[in-house]
Order: sequence, then C-alpha cells, then structure tokens
Amino acid sequence: MRNVMPSAWLYSVMSLTAMFISAFLDSGGMITAIRDAWIVTQDQSRRIIRGDVVIDGERIVSVGPEYNGTADREIDASGDIVMPGMINTHTHVAMSVMKGVVDDLTFPDFLDKVFKIDSDRTDEDLDIGTKIGCMEMIRSGTTTFMDLYYSEDVIAKATQQAGIRGVLCWCCLDEDKTTQKGNPVKNCKNFHSRFKGERKIVPGVGLQGVYVCNEETCVQAKEFSDEVCAPMNLHLSETRGEVADHKKKTGMRPAEWLSEIGALSPRGVAAHSAWLTKREVMLMGKVGMSVSSCPVSNMKLATGGVAPVPEFMEAGVNVSFGTDGNTTNNTLDMFAEMKSLGLLQKSSRWDPVVCGAQQLLDFATINGAKAVGMEDEIGSLEPGKYADLIILDGKAPNMRPLLPENMVANIVYSGNGLNTKTVFCQGDMVMEDGNILTLDKDKILDQSEEIWKALCLR
Repeated sequence: MRNVMPSAWLYSVMSLTAMFISAFLDSGGMITAIRDAWIVTQDQSRRIIRGDVVIDGERIVSVGPEYNGTADREIDASGDIVMPGMINTHTHVAMSVMKGVVDDLTFPDFLDKVFKIDSDRTDEDLDIGTKIGCMEMIRSGTTTFMDLYYSEDVIAKATQQAGIRGVLCWCCLDEDKTTQKGNPVKNCKNFHSRFKGERKIVPGVGLQGVYVCNEETCVQAKEFSDEVCAPMNLHLSETRGEVADHKKKTGMRPAEWLSEIGALSPRGVAAHSAWLTKREVMLMGKVGMSVSSCPVSNMKLATGGVAPVPEFMEAGVNVSFGTDGNTTNNTLDMFAEMKSLGLLQKSSRWDPVVCGAQQLLDFATINGAKAVGMEDEIGSLEPGKYADLIILDGKAPNMRPLLPENMVANIVYSGNGLNTKTVFCQGDMVMEDGNILTLDKDKILDQSEEIWKALCLR
C-alpha cells in the first residue's frame, strides 16, 4: 500500500523541491528530463522509486518527483530502469584490439606473448584499441574505467573522443624492465602534469607489480600519488607463483612487503588480490585500500585462488570490480563480472548467501566511485552529482517480471550489457537507443582486423 503524506507536509516538500530545481536550472545548461522510469538510486538508503530524473548541464538536479518544467530534451523511459553508470576499476583498454591472440595458453606463455606484442605497439593501434574498448564499455553501461598501461596520453585523447571518463594510471616499473623510453615514474609525472584538469580524464599512477617494481619504484610512485592526490592502480598477488617468488626474494608476501616499505595507500586500488592472507587483508583495511576483483580474468587464466571478498569487507577494504583487459577476459561487460563474482564466491564457499545482489551492485557503482576517489561525484543518482547514468530496457524478456522487489536481482543475475539502451556521462549523451553518438563505429571497427594481423600474426 502506498504511503499517503499529510497534504500540508506534501505541499511543503513539493515547494522545497521546486525551489531546489529552480535554483539549479538558473545555471543555463541543457535540461534533459527522463520521464516515468524505475530509478535505482544507489543512494545511502538504496531507494528504488518511480519518477523522473532531471539533468541540467553536467549534473543531476532532481530524482523522483514529476518535473513540470520545460526541457530541451525529453526521454520517455516508462517501464525502463535508470541506474548509475558502472565503474570498471581495472582494465587495459587499448588491448581491446588484441582479442583472441593469447587464448588457452599457460600464464607464462600468455605473459611472454603479450609482452612481445606490447613492445611493438604504435599510437595508431593504441588509439583504435582504446576506441573499440570504450565503445564496448558504453554499449554495456560503463561510464568510468580505471586503466593501467603505458602511453596513457594516447589513450586519454581517444577516451575524450569516446566521451566516457578515464581514470588513467601510467604504468610504473623498474627502468631496466620496461620498453618505455625514459624513466617510467618520470613519464607518469609528465603525463599527470599534462592532463590534470582535463574534462573526464583523471590522470593516475600505476604499478605493474612487485615482480618488476623494486622498493625505489614503489615508494616513488606512492609518494607521487600522495603529493598530487592521484589514484593508484596496481597488480597485487594475482598468482601463487608471484607470491612465492616474492617471499623467497624478500622474506615477505607482497602486501606485507608493500606495507613494510610504506607503499600501501588509501588511494591504492589493488587488482586481482586473490592470493592474500588474513594478515595482509587487515593491513590493507588499516590504510583504507580498495581492491578490484577480476574473477573472469582469474578463472580464464587458471591462476587459482579466490579473492577473499567477505574478509575484505569485514576488514574495511573497499571492494570493486574490474574486467581486466580484453586479452584475459575477452569482454569488458560489467554485468558479466557482477554475476561471475557472485557465483564464484557462493560456489567456492558453499554459501548461497554470501555476496548478495545488492552488494554486487554496490561493488559496480558506489564502491567503484570510492575506489577512484569520486564517491562525492558519481556512483549514485542524487541531486548535485554528475549525470553518469544508464537506461536499461525494462521491456526486455530477460528483465521481466520487473518489480521493485526483484529489480536489483534482475539487474545482477538476469541482466546483460545488451540491455543498455542509453548512456550519459557527465551530462553528455554518448549512446541513444543503442547507437553510439560520439565515434564513427563502423570506420573504427573496419580498421581492427588489419591492426590485429599486424600485431598478432608474427
């Protein structure tokens, strides 16, 4: 039964809402009204409401109440779902042009072949790879991604053309172990200086991993992250061999060693994190780290280990999702990642209750926003936040029956990337009814096969 508010109180709430919207709309931006949708807010109360979402310029100004003003753009979303855009906290987007080249290989053979290809990449194929990856993410409802690679300047320009947000972490590793020209930490600093303040680009710091990063590299990268308050993405304890080799070399496991040298950070987002002890998890929680769990990549590479997600949450580690790159996952679909992580955790622990649908949706939205340092700006649909949102087809058979009581479960367990109809990032419509508006899709895709042949047929 619907709650009926007293008329005087209702009038007061409506008046305040109208005043709030009016104040925002005075800014003169383009006004978009998304009408009559199911709104999965992901706000603090995790409300699901039926109503309108109003965007003025880059930001949301109203969520829920019927908007009676005029709009420059009206979208009929009756019966559809509006939810926050998803946040992929670990990928290598430019590798999207390398799909299928290293499938069904052992992990050492995979690494050997990828490193050889990486050493011969050009700005042109990096640009095309990035655009293909961004189109795939747009098509499957991702509005922000965290990248770990070199040549992030090339990736940044392609990402800006695509119109979504890139948190781009320049890969740092020891100078004698890289194909980069010059010192990787200095390259990272130069990239940050060049792109800080660019719209929808967040320049960050990357660490390849302890297997190619000595103490000096790790400490320099972390200190620079602290100095400029930049996010830091790193590979951590992805494989049992990585852990064993590092313990043999230093006497400590990777997370213990990073803690000992002062390289763990609240801005750190540790990808994979599958081979960790409870002590390491506690050390990570103590400094307020995030993890980016990449279940599909880990399963495909058969690196073993299951990320200790319940222990992360208990210790105060912020849990988010990453797809990893298209060479290890073959897709950048966060819907698939949500379901896979949930099923892996339930199956490995013999516990169907662990990692429920609401937690999984949190990992992909508000937790992802926290991981990249933007929880006050994105990750939920609330007035004042950036308009990073997606519209899902509520009439698709795989999403029905659709009610507030089963909506989150349907998104997580029944949904897929192709349910995404329309995508906004920072107020910009980048896809409308399945059509990408920012890039020449056919022209870009037509170049992909020749690039694949040049890179991979050697």
